Amino acid sequence: MSILYDELTKILHGKQLTPHFQPIVSLYKKKIMGYEALIRGPSDSPLHSPFNLFDTAERFDLSTKLEYICREVTIKRYASLDVKEKLFINVSPSVLLQPDFKKGETLKLLDQFGVDPRSVVIELTEHQPTDDFQLMREAIIHYRKMGFEIAIDDLGAGYSGLRLWSELQPEYVKIDMHFIQGIHNDPIKLNFVRSIQNIASSLNCNVIAEGIETEDEFKVVEQLGITHAQGYYFARPTAIPLEKVDKSLFIISPQPSQFNATKAAHIAKFITPVSSETAISEVMNLFHHDSDLTILPLVDDNVASGIIFRDHFLFKLFSSRYGIELYGKKPIKTFVDKTPLSFDQNTAIELVSKQLTSTMRNDQAFIITNDGEYTGIGTILKLLEEITRQQIHNAKHANPLTLLPGSVPINDQIDQLLATKVPFSFGYFDLDHFKPFNDVYGYSAGDDIIKAVANTLAQHIPAESGLVGHIGGDDFIVIFTGNDWLKCCENILNDFKKAVPHYYKDDDIKTGGIHAENRAGEKCFFPLISLSVGLVDSVSTSQCQSHVDIADLASEAKKQAKKIEGNSFFINHRMATKSQENLQSFAHKSVVKLHAVN
Repeated sequence: MSILYDELTKILHGKQLTPHFQPIVSLYKKKIMGYEALIRGPSDSPLHSPFNLFDTAERFDLSTKLEYICREVTIKRYASLDVKEKLFINVSPSVLLQPDFKKGETLKLLDQFGVDPRSVVIELTEHQPTDDFQLMREAIIHYRKMGFEIAIDDLGAGYSGLRLWSELQPEYVKIDMHFIQGIHNDPIKLNFVRSIQNIASSLNCNVIAEGIETEDEFKVVEQLGITHAQGYYFARPTAIPLEKVDKSLFIISPQPSQFNATKAAHIAKFITPVSSETAISEVMNLFHHDSDLTILPLVDDNVASGIIFRDHFLFKLFSSRYGIELYGKKPIKTFVDKTPLSFDQNTAIELVSKQLTSTMRNDQAFIITNDGEYTGIGTILKLLEEITRQQIHNAKHANPLTLLPGSVPINDQIDQLLATKVPFSFGYFDLDHFKPFNDVYGYSAGDDIIKAVANTLAQHIPAESGLVGHIGGDDFIVIFTGNDWLKCCENILNDFKKAVPHYYKDDDIKTGGIHAENRAGEKCFFPLISLSVGLVDSVSTSQCQSHVDIADLASEAKKQAKKIEGNSFFINHRMATKSQENLQSFAHKSVVKLHAVN
């Protein structure tokens, strides 16, 4: 019929297919929980790529045969590797529903190669419309009875993903990589994924974020409370499965706002756990003999798998007609409704609160871990108490006009960043011609300008990108932790320039400024208010010993920026020195950059 047809039949006849395995990672346990099997044709064949292979099979009506052989070589290889983690096998719904598809063949293969069906996840990969949901339900019920779990692949990219989710109620949903890639820069993708996570939490379903390639994407996925992840960031598909994921990949550089914040470890309470296999009757005895025990964590091999709440447990146990007689000998894990939320002990409690809110779950307690292992329990009540205490403490040092942190917390933040060697850049923002504007328009209008600066800075510098401080008057400080600090500064100056005319009268806008007395009492013309910014790059800040050194460099840079007309910045790349004498002798070697925004 064709060269490709001949090539395909040769591959199928000889079972010349090689499975590759890509890890699926549990973000709570910080380890591999399973592998998706991905098929490759012979390396020297035009059908080597999966797309060409499956597209050709569909064209020649050989999809069912191809999928069966894929399944056979995959299960055989999986068994030979003696892998303990779950195996995700791709199945097309259209193939699943074909009359010649043999439902019992997969179980026969598992039995032949000694693989437990409970370790296999049937991953429905939808590339064509699926309309017969009744048949789909029957097929899935058949698989579940045999012990398989179900996953829906590429949610958001198929024809009826949400309908499939609703009809089949899978254990896992995999969000299509389109919505993950670039999620840190796309609010639409962010809101879509957040919505999917919220739905999944309410349905006790695990979300797997596919296609994670960068640390920025991983950070967003983790902060949304998504339970599982997959992508090149962790590992590429390989013929021999990766056994462990580099733990450093899970470490997120701490945000500056976290350094003075209380960590989750502070609110952790160690409660002696029990195994998830403990009999329900034994758990009943624990609650009976300890009236103060209200929460019981389930932990196996130092990893928490559930939380039992006293009131909910007793209600569920005794609401049944036969109660303890019916459930007593069953393991307590059967009473676990959903995977508990988990946070590393070094997570700032403000981030804990943010993630708890974003998941829209009503959990009253959560797991606190150290390097993925159980270390204690945190409760919502304790979290709220600590956040309230922290807010009161921070309010003491906040600027009363803008409510931004003042010099004390800013200096503490800088010293903490330096001590922990976290890279950051620094900006000193100061208004030009503010005093004459304040004299002519009044202090209320002056306050409005200061608040406009604060709003502009806050708009461009979210918590994950830095920290904004107001150290008094018209002086602002910014700690930049992102790599795009220079572009961010340019955007701030451009937006502020556009906003300034709104605070002047039309006549003053036409003349480009106002007439007012200078500090010597002489009548002068002053241009419209602008911003001058002294910047210190991350290389220079890393050479500083304390916030005092950085303040010296930033002040010097700000003085240079003020010599430039209009909105401008000046970058001081010079290393900090310990004395003014050294500064002067070093000045001729400085490398600086100036920029004016016209």
